[in-house]
Amino acid sequence: MSERLPTREQALQLLRENQCSSKVIKHCNAVAKLAVETAETCREKGIHVNLALVEIGALLHDIGRSKTHTVHHAVVGAKILDAAGLPEPVIAIVKRHVGGGITSTEAEKLGWPNDVYTPVTLEEKIVSYADKLIEKAKRVPIEKAVEELAKEGRHEAAERVLKLHGEIAALVGDCP
Repeated sequence: MSERLPTREQALQLLRENQCSSKVIKHCNAVAKLAVETAETCREKGIHVNLALVEIGALLHDIGRSKTHTVHHAVVGAKILDAAGLPEPVIAIVKRHVGGGITSTEAEKLGWPNDVYTPVTLEEKIVSYADKLIEKAKRVPIEKAVEELAKEGRHEAAERVLKLHGEIAALVGDCP
């Protein structure tokens, strides 16, 4: 497995090679744009964050949607990137981005391998958060993202997303 991050163009090519739809690619680009803006704001405030990792992780976060549009796209995407030899930090972003994170109990119910599926690093948190604020390819308020999760009966996920919002807002202010 390589420790070198792919370039932006290589990441986009990987999405295309895996037959991600143009809608998924547009979404990934929008998430990457917001995630990079958030990471840059962190940097401006003196917080260490790996901008390249944030951008590449955000671009590839939904690569698993080339195979499924269920919550399983996170583990499917991680497998695709592992098979492609991408670095572990990128794989972790993909694996941990859904719903503000998936608890070990939820992962067990989903039949996922025993692993950590909640964002741990700042880069993972930024991508997970940015993903919740982008619906299709447009920015939405955090309240709408949380409301959607609650409507789906996913109250724990809504709470995790609010917690993530609090963490990111504490670092960069309310609106990255």
